[in-house]
Amino acid sequence: MSRREDYESRTEQLLEPVARANGVSVYDVEYVKEGSNYYLRAYIDKPGGVNIQDCENVSRALSDELDRQDFIPDAYILEVSSPGLGRALKKDRHLETAVGQEVEIRLYKPIDKCKEFSGILESFDPQSIVIREGDRERTFERSEIALIRLALDF
Repeated sequence: MSRREDYESRTEQLLEPVARANGVSVYDVEYVKEGSNYYLRAYIDKPGGVNIQDCENVSRALSDELDRQDFIPDAYILEVSSPGLGRALKKDRHLETAVGQEVEIRLYKPIDKCKEFSGILESFDPQSIVIREGDRERTFERSEIALIRLALDF
Protein backbone atom coordinates (compact mmCIF):
# COMPACT_ATOMS: atom_id res chain seq x y z
CA MET A 1 0.00 0.00 0.00
CA SER A 2 1.38 3.40 -0.96
CA ARG A 3 1.67 6.29 1.47
CA ARG A 4 -1.26 8.02 -0.28
CA GLU A 5 -3.45 4.92 -0.05
CA ASP A 6 -2.55 4.48 3.63
CA TYR A 7 -3.49 8.10 4.43
CA GLU A 8 -6.76 7.80 2.52
CA SER A 9 -7.67 4.50 4.18
CA ARG A 10 -6.86 5.68 7.70
CA THR A 11 -8.71 8.94 7.15
CA GLU A 12 -11.77 7.08 5.86
CA GLN A 13 -11.74 4.92 9.01
CA LEU A 14 -11.72 8.07 11.15
CA LEU A 15 -14.37 9.71 8.98
CA GLU A 16 -16.94 6.88 9.08
CA PRO A 17 -18.13 7.44 12.70
CA VAL A 18 -17.90 11.23 12.31
CA ALA A 19 -20.09 11.06 9.20
CA ARG A 20 -22.65 8.77 10.87
CA ALA A 21 -22.85 11.09 13.89
CA ASN A 22 -23.62 13.98 11.53
CA GLY A 23 -26.25 12.16 9.44
CA VAL A 24 -24.14 11.87 6.28
CA SER A 25 -22.25 9.09 4.52
CA VAL A 26 -18.67 8.91 3.28
CA TYR A 27 -18.43 9.05 -0.50
CA ASP A 28 -14.66 9.16 -0.91
CA VAL A 29 -11.37 10.39 0.54
CA GLU A 30 -8.38 11.52 -1.49
CA TYR A 31 -4.91 12.77 -0.62
CA VAL A 32 -3.31 14.68 -3.49
CA LYS A 33 -0.52 17.12 -4.17
CA GLU A 34 -1.42 20.11 -6.31
CA GLY A 35 1.42 22.51 -6.96
CA SER A 36 3.32 22.81 -3.70
CA ASN A 37 0.33 21.98 -1.48
CA TYR A 38 -1.05 18.68 -0.22
CA TYR A 39 -4.83 18.34 0.09
CA LEU A 40 -6.78 15.84 2.13
CA ARG A 41 -10.28 15.85 0.66
CA ALA A 42 -13.25 14.15 2.25
CA TYR A 43 -16.40 13.86 0.16
CA ILE A 44 -19.65 13.33 2.04
CA ASP A 45 -23.20 12.77 0.84
CA LYS A 46 -26.78 12.24 2.00
CA PRO A 47 -30.15 11.93 0.31
CA GLY A 48 -31.09 15.36 -0.97
CA GLY A 49 -27.46 16.50 -0.84
CA VAL A 50 -25.24 17.99 1.82
CA ASN A 51 -25.26 21.62 2.87
CA ILE A 52 -22.56 23.96 4.13
CA GLN A 53 -23.43 23.20 7.77
CA ASP A 54 -22.93 19.45 7.16
CA CYS A 55 -19.52 20.14 5.67
CA GLU A 56 -18.54 22.48 8.51
CA ASN A 57 -19.63 20.04 11.24
CA VAL A 58 -17.83 17.10 9.66
CA SER A 59 -14.74 19.20 8.94
CA ARG A 60 -14.39 20.33 12.57
CA ALA A 61 -14.89 16.84 13.99
CA LEU A 62 -12.61 15.19 11.42
CA SER A 63 -9.92 17.82 11.95
CA ASP A 64 -9.96 17.10 15.70
CA GLU A 65 -9.62 13.34 15.05
CA LEU A 66 -6.78 13.88 12.57
CA ASP A 67 -4.97 16.09 15.11
CA ARG A 68 -5.34 13.38 17.77
CA GLN A 69 -4.08 10.60 15.47
CA ASP A 70 -1.42 12.76 13.74
CA PHE A 71 -0.39 10.15 11.16
CA ILE A 72 0.20 12.55 8.23
CA PRO A 73 3.60 14.24 8.70
CA ASP A 74 3.19 16.66 5.79
CA ALA A 75 1.37 19.97 6.10
CA TYR A 76 -1.94 19.65 4.25
CA ILE A 77 -5.19 21.47 3.64
CA LEU A 78 -8.33 19.63 4.78
CA GLU A 79 -11.39 20.07 2.57
CA VAL A 80 -14.80 18.53 3.23
CA SER A 81 -17.42 18.81 0.49
CA SER A 82 -20.08 17.13 -1.57
CA PRO A 83 -18.83 14.92 -4.43
CA GLY A 84 -20.87 17.16 -6.76
CA LEU A 85 -23.33 16.36 -9.54
CA GLY A 86 -20.76 15.07 -12.02
CA ARG A 87 -19.14 12.89 -9.38
CA ALA A 88 -16.31 10.55 -10.26
CA LEU A 89 -17.17 6.87 -9.92
CA LYS A 90 -13.95 5.50 -8.44
CA LYS A 91 -15.08 2.55 -6.39
CA ASP A 92 -17.35 -0.42 -7.01
CA ARG A 93 -19.87 0.97 -4.49
CA HIS A 94 -20.08 4.13 -6.62
CA LEU A 95 -20.62 2.09 -9.79
CA GLU A 96 -23.31 -0.03 -8.11
CA THR A 97 -25.44 3.04 -7.41
CA ALA A 98 -24.90 4.34 -10.96
CA VAL A 99 -26.05 1.24 -12.91
CA GLY A 100 -28.84 2.40 -15.23
CA GLN A 101 -27.66 6.01 -15.23
CA GLU A 102 -25.83 7.94 -17.93
CA VAL A 103 -22.07 8.12 -17.45
CA GLU A 104 -19.15 9.73 -19.24
CA ILE A 105 -15.94 7.81 -19.76
CA ARG A 106 -12.56 9.34 -20.59
CA LEU A 107 -9.81 7.00 -21.76
CA TYR A 108 -6.05 7.25 -21.44
CA LYS A 109 -5.61 6.40 -25.14
CA PRO A 110 -8.06 6.90 -28.01
CA ILE A 111 -10.13 4.11 -29.53
CA ASP A 112 -11.10 4.87 -33.14
CA LYS A 113 -9.64 8.39 -32.64
CA CYS A 114 -11.95 9.07 -29.69
CA LYS A 115 -11.07 9.33 -26.00
CA GLU A 116 -14.51 10.26 -24.62
CA PHE A 117 -17.65 8.16 -24.61
CA SER A 118 -21.02 8.38 -22.90
CA GLY A 119 -23.89 6.00 -22.39
CA ILE A 120 -25.97 4.15 -19.85
CA LEU A 121 -23.92 2.13 -17.38
CA GLU A 122 -25.10 -1.42 -17.95
CA SER A 123 -22.70 -3.46 -15.83
CA PHE A 124 -19.19 -3.77 -14.48
CA ASP A 125 -16.83 -6.34 -13.06
CA PRO A 126 -13.26 -6.14 -11.73
CA GLN A 127 -11.83 -5.94 -15.26
CA SER A 128 -14.39 -4.09 -17.35
CA ILE A 129 -17.19 -1.54 -17.64
CA VAL A 130 -20.10 -1.93 -20.09
CA ILE A 131 -22.15 1.02 -21.34
CA ARG A 132 -25.04 1.18 -23.81
CA GLU A 133 -24.82 3.84 -26.53
CA GLY A 134 -28.25 3.75 -28.17
CA ASP A 135 -28.60 0.18 -29.54
CA ARG A 136 -24.93 -0.67 -29.13
CA GLU A 137 -23.12 -2.03 -26.09
CA ARG A 138 -19.51 -1.02 -25.64
CA THR A 139 -17.06 -2.67 -23.24
CA PHE A 140 -14.00 -0.91 -21.83
CA GLU A 141 -11.18 -2.45 -19.86
CA ARG A 142 -10.94 -0.69 -16.50
CA SER A 143 -7.19 -0.26 -17.04
CA GLU A 144 -8.00 1.89 -20.12
CA ILE A 145 -10.26 4.29 -18.20
CA ALA A 146 -8.78 7.53 -16.89
CA LEU A 147 -12.11 8.79 -15.51
CA ILE A 148 -15.70 7.65 -15.27
CA ARG A 149 -18.32 9.99 -13.85
CA LEU A 150 -22.04 10.66 -13.85
CA ALA A 151 -23.09 12.63 -16.91
CA LEU A 152 -24.48 16.09 -16.31
CA ASP A 153 -27.78 16.62 -18.11
CA PHE A 154 -29.03 20.22 -18.15
